[in-house]
Amino acid sequence: MPLRKQLSVIATGLLLALFLAAAPGAAEEPQRLPTYVTDTAGVLSAGQTAQLQTAIDSLYAKDHERLWIVYVRDFGGLDANTWGDRTANASNFGDRDVLLSVAVEDRAYAFTGTVPESVTDKELDRLLIDKVEPKLRAGDWAGAGLATANGLSEAMNSSEGGVSFRTILVLLLIVALVVAALWFWSRTRRNRRLRAEVEAARNVDPTDAEALTALPLTALDARSKEILVDLDNAIRTSSEELRLATDEFGGTATAPFTAALQAAKDALAKAFSIRQQLDDDIPETPDQQRTMLVDLISGCGRADRELDAKVSEFDSMRNLLINAGDRLDALTRDVVDLTTRVPNSDATLTQLLAGHPPSVLAPIRDNVTMAKERIAFAESSIEQGRDAVAKPVGRQGGAVAAIRGAESALDAARTLLYAVDTAATDIEQARAGLPGIMEELRRDLATAATLTQHGGPDLTAAATGAQSALDDANAQGSTNPLGSFRQAVAADTLLDKAIATATDRKLAAEELARRLDQALTAARSQINAASDFISTRRGGVDAEPRTRLAEAQRNLDQAQQLATSDPAQALQFAQRATELGARALHTAQAAVRDWQAQQQTTSNSQAGAILSGVLLDGMLRGMGTGYRSGGGGFGGGGSRGGSYGPGSFGGSSGSRRISRGGRF
Repeated sequence: MPLRKQLSVIATGLLLALFLAAAPGAAEEPQRLPTYVTDTAGVLSAGQTAQLQTAIDSLYAKDHERLWIVYVRDFGGLDANTWGDRTANASNFGDRDVLLSVAVEDRAYAFTGTVPESVTDKELDRLLIDKVEPKLRAGDWAGAGLATANGLSEAMNSSEGGVSFRTILVLLLIVALVVAALWFWSRTRRNRRLRAEVEAARNVDPTDAEALTALPLTALDARSKEILVDLDNAIRTSSEELRLATDEFGGTATAPFTAALQAAKDALAKAFSIRQQLDDDIPETPDQQRTMLVDLISGCGRADRELDAKVSEFDSMRNLLINAGDRLDALTRDVVDLTTRVPNSDATLTQLLAGHPPSVLAPIRDNVTMAKERIAFAESSIEQGRDAVAKPVGRQGGAVAAIRGAESALDAARTLLYAVDTAATDIEQARAGLPGIMEELRRDLATAATLTQHGGPDLTAAATGAQSALDDANAQGSTNPLGSFRQAVAADTLLDKAIATATDRKLAAEELARRLDQALTAARSQINAASDFISTRRGGVDAEPRTRLAEAQRNLDQAQQLATSDPAQALQFAQRATELGARALHTAQAAVRDWQAQQQTTSNSQAGAILSGVLLDGMLRGMGTGYRSGGGGFGGGGSRGGSYGPGSFGGSSGSRRISRGGRF
């Protein structure tokens, strides 16, 4: 054979030998894994493969997590994370599959898949860095796989990932103690508040139904029981006193007190009936209870006040007999004095009738005649009183009625004569003052017209009365100046009162509008500040501040809707919106500070992008610092950090995919 041909054959054989020798070490491409343990690098013995399979089976049986392990010579020029991701995709991994990929000659590895929720990032780092990598560096390939399987199981069942039974018991005990303390504190606070409310209720006028309605229901209930007992005791005591007085003075003298006592008994009976309805087995609504309690307290309050109004008179009646003789002598002197005044008053009336139209003097035309009649009645009563005083003790009650009758008659006679004596002066003063009071009415009517919106029915009624008095003064002022003047003064007094009330309401409405405007401005400013802060740092803000911000905006919208129709209610919504906006900002600031404290390995530029929302971090979904799947490279700690994805249009769904690894 020619030398040239021999050399060619030898070269071909050498190339074939070299190819066959190099074939086992060819580059490994990403592949679909046939079994849970794949060893194309040939680094495991049969016993080690079986041991790994047992650990993987135990992990699945205990925790339902599927671990795949593959050993290859190299990753075919790809970085570890990319090789692992492609192999996982080719193997149709689900949410419970993780893959440990080891390139024994490249001395690189990747851990790819979906980490269980119970395993924290801290635990995962501890597993890979402290347990797996040392085994790989030592060439203990089977040990690295076993460390991965056992470490995953331990992490999924550790106290970091879950809560131990003992911890739960301790927490339950703490919660029970807190609940008990809160219950005791709440009960004590509620009792103090009830005592304060009842004390405040005692200071409310029991006949003021409007003020009573504003009280808490518990205070009304307690106050109703108190006033019921107080009135019952007062009636029992008054009944005993009235029985003794009736025996001494007779039924006629004590008739006013008997009537007042009977009215109080009727009110008490009604109050007991209401209390019985409240205490029976048929429940009432809170509104019904409030109405019934206010009715009970008001009725008892009025009855008690009417009894008190008779106390002075009752005491005076019982004391009249002590100095009845002196009282009768004083009344006799009053009769003499008034009798001497009658002729002068009669002459004054005659002069007035001659100088004024009859209509002007109509109110006093019969005053002198009526005064004479009252004086005569007083004289008769005085004589009856002296006869009663002369009777034996225990039968002198008639003297009381006689004395009071004489006093009343003489007071009336004195008033009648005084009206005649001062009529001329009163008429002239009224005639002089009538133009002024009429002008005052006109000014007040003009003022009232500007307050119609705030005056209500009281202002309308007062203005109508004032206009009627003004019309009467124009028509009858010259013929009846005194009557017109008195009517105008009375009408103007009522109108002044109604104007004052309407003015207060107007000022209150203006003040409320001013406060509402300020509150709305403050709410908008606070909400805008919180919204801007959250929007520009949404990567580090969790659900709580966002919830407070949404509720603040809802309250602001409600306030703006009610601003015209119900400004008082709108003010409450606006103030609530400001409060919630402030809470949203404060909790968002705290959340951002916590987030920033956790970002120890992330570069400033990347952390800033994540914080502002340019890049989305799994933390936004309550996943700690886990990452979406993405590429990574060998070498250094940076490659172990995984990757972040940019934000885009769409929902918030995403899985806790990881792809970690590095050189060993």
